[in-house]
Amino acid sequence: MTDFVATYPNAKDPTSPLDIRPVAGRIGAEIRGIDLSGSLDAPTVQAIEEALVRHKVIFFRDQQHLDNAEHEALAALFGDPVAHPTVPVAEGSKYLLDLDSREGYAASSWHTDVTFTDAYPKLSILRGITIPEAGGDTLWANGETAYDELPEPLRQLVNTLRAVHTNDYDYAAFLTAGVDGKDDAALAEREKYQKQVFASTIYETEHPVVRVHPVSGQRSLLLGHFAKRFVGLNAADSARLFGVLQDHITRPENTVRWQWRPGDVAFWDNRATQHRAVADFGLQRRTLRRATVKGDVPVGIDGQRSRTVRKERAAYEAAE
Repeated sequence: MTDFVATYPNAKDPTSPLDIRPVAGRIGAEIRGIDLSGSLDAPTVQAIEEALVRHKVIFFRDQQHLDNAEHEALAALFGDPVAHPTVPVAEGSKYLLDLDSREGYAASSWHTDVTFTDAYPKLSILRGITIPEAGGDTLWANGETAYDELPEPLRQLVNTLRAVHTNDYDYAAFLTAGVDGKDDAALAEREKYQKQVFASTIYETEHPVVRVHPVSGQRSLLLGHFAKRFVGLNAADSARLFGVLQDHITRPENTVRWQWRPGDVAFWDNRATQHRAVADFGLQRRTLRRATVKGDVPVGIDGQRSRTVRKERAAYEAAE
């Protein structure tokens, strides 16, 4: 078993009491036989947390019994639930973010949630409500195996780098990533909404490019589409290097793809992964709700913590 686990990074821990079925070779596992709720006992919560750190994203099928209140109570078992810093919560909830996508729009660009803040969430819990008949899958990528497999010269470079993350970026490019045939007027309206709501307060935060996981001690690459530039590099050099590193993170061998069904729940370790939706569902409706749990401030290999460098109301909002 030891040799097998060493050569198969997503293998189940043989000591876990959970029924765990790995989904892909490096990331992702389905857990069976558990009805999620806010009343799970402490040993089960601990076992789920351990599985999450190991597998990075874990899936539970057929959890249709969960409503908003129970979803929030479930999240509270794993830490302090927090609302999104700029987007209003779903109606009738305290913390949940409503991800209601029509006409193919979705978070279809690789990212780690809310890295434009310093203590971004440690984990997210996403619940499928209305799922397209076909399309609308979600992919996750493993930042730890991406770091481990970097060529040594690149690893030495990223060990010293820091990057500025922000929610002030090119929304049009983000909204059309992987989406064809969009109506220009609808896109302009959606872009305006993104700027006025998602970027109502503009954040810029400097993070280490290599984060040390606070539980496992593993190193992972911390990037995604909120990363704007590398400290000490100009925009052109930052863009080239970003592309090289992102390609390492999101290569197919480093990812898992989940085909949603109504009632599915996905937990992911937001400290060691990136994810993106696949915007291939046309005019079908896709509705999910997400709870997030408060995280800690990342620490780099050198022991230096992340720091917020800018937080202010958007200029257009102040003018209005």
